[in-house]
Amino acid sequence: MTIPEMLSQSGILTLLGLGVVFIFLVILVGVMKLVEILVRVTGLDKENETQAHSGAAPMAAGNEKTVIAAIAAALKAKQTR
Repeated sequence: MTIPEMLSQSGILTLLGLGVVFIFLVILVGVMKLVEILVRVTGLDKENETQAHSGAAPMAAGNEKTVIAAIAAALKAKQTR
């Protein structure tokens, strides 16, 4: 096998490999778009009202010292280990 033939085959192999990767990425993007559409149609991207309000309640202004004390106690416990 001569050098020009090897270069020709390596070029073809390179283009074939790049083409396979490109086609895979196009398919992957298509599948992701399909999943996005399915999630929107089924309504899975919406939060339930109970989940939206079940989060932590906002702290009152007087609780800041309590939070600071809890953080300080946690840091001290961590340092003594």
